[in-house]
Amino acid sequence: MAMRQESKSQSYDAYFEMVRSRKKIPQSLQDSLTAAFAGIPVSSFPLVPGGKVVEILADTSIGDTVKVLSELNILSAPVVDPGAIDTIDWRKKYLGILDYSNIILWVLRNGEIAAAALSASSAAAVGVGTGAVGALGALALGASGPLAVAGVTAAAVGAAVAGGVVAEKGMGKDASTAADKLGEDFYKVMLHEEPFKSTPVRAILKSYKEAPFIAVGQESSMLCVMLLLSKYRLRSVPVVESGNPSIKNYITQSAVIQGLKRCKGRDWFDLISSLPLSELGLPFMSPDQVVSVGDNELILEAFKKMKDKQIGGVPVIQEGATRTILGNISICDMRFLLLKPDLFNCSRTLTVKEFMTTIAGIGEGHSLITCKPDSTLATVIDMLASKAVHRIYVTGGNENDELLGVITLRDVISCFINEPLNFFDDFFGFSAQELLNQE
Repeated sequence: MAMRQESKSQSYDAYFEMVRSRKKIPQSLQDSLTAAFAGIPVSSFPLVPGGKVVEILADTSIGDTVKVLSELNILSAPVVDPGAIDTIDWRKKYLGILDYSNIILWVLRNGEIAAAALSASSAAAVGVGTGAVGALGALALGASGPLAVAGVTAAAVGAAVAGGVVAEKGMGKDASTAADKLGEDFYKVMLHEEPFKSTPVRAILKSYKEAPFIAVGQESSMLCVMLLLSKYRLRSVPVVESGNPSIKNYITQSAVIQGLKRCKGRDWFDLISSLPLSELGLPFMSPDQVVSVGDNELILEAFKKMKDKQIGGVPVIQEGATRTILGNISICDMRFLLLKPDLFNCSRTLTVKEFMTTIAGIGEGHSLITCKPDSTLATVIDMLASKAVHRIYVTGGNENDELLGVITLRDVISCFINEPLNFFDDFFGFSAQELLNQE
């Protein structure tokens, strides 16, 4: 355990040290920005749509959980330990976050059982009817964690830099709904057939928990949140009220990027965002460090690689002398193995190229979002926010589509902050160490 903790800590430190060494932002500006974010309270962040975070009890069945999430049009929810509902310690109350990507992974693992459950009906395959393609597809896409389309307000950082009021409220907007409902056949299996109707969501959390559950208080700073979302690789950060263990809000990587986009016109933002990627050291990873898949690799191996590396998507590279990028697949594309009978039936021999061709044929393929080395950071932020994607590939070289690197939400957030010495020890107590102690 000690070696694993040390390895994780070294990984976090190595990433942020790389970022620090490559950024060419004046130190005085970087220090001012870091201090500004340290002065913005988390309480200034707009609430999730509806103002309340939906929670799921750990002993709720997978079928009932799917029904709740779909009816409320949300992609995920925190899971509560029924035996700790009355505790005042959020670390004991919450077991983790359950999202649709984890449900898809679990259903796929139990795919043969699901297929058998549907074999006597007219349903398509593996627990999901063909009528659910659009609905479940919409549900499966997007960031993990309840959506909160809001972020650091334009006025907040500017005011903090100037030494004035540090936060401005009311900048949030309602997130778009994920889907209206799931397909009838999906409900039939998830609610009435085994193993779905009796398996609790606790079982999925045990198998597919990919990140520790770390919450911040409303009095914490946006700098703390941004460090968790960048250096410490969390995709979302729950917010709890002091003296009350219930989750009051969520702050996601995507939400912060949305907020940064709104900062256009501020001197500090324009000074940094107007720089070309190369002057910011972006992309931080060299081409050979980017996790990718070849177009002739098996699609199941591609999904396994994403799960093992704990990444949400990979570029698809044409096998040959140059690393020509052909497209992108995400972990949520795994849902098509459930939705398309032909894909599932040949999944063990299906190549990435064949998979991409099939989903493109039904209008579900991903548009490849790319930029060039001389693109500005502002351009990248705008594309990440407007396209609602989590990564942008940098292309160029002798071949116009040669993969040179990838820029993630994490990378962009890291451009704007440093970590003050002993920051978590001094300002955030237990959380940094707890982050390292969890699997």
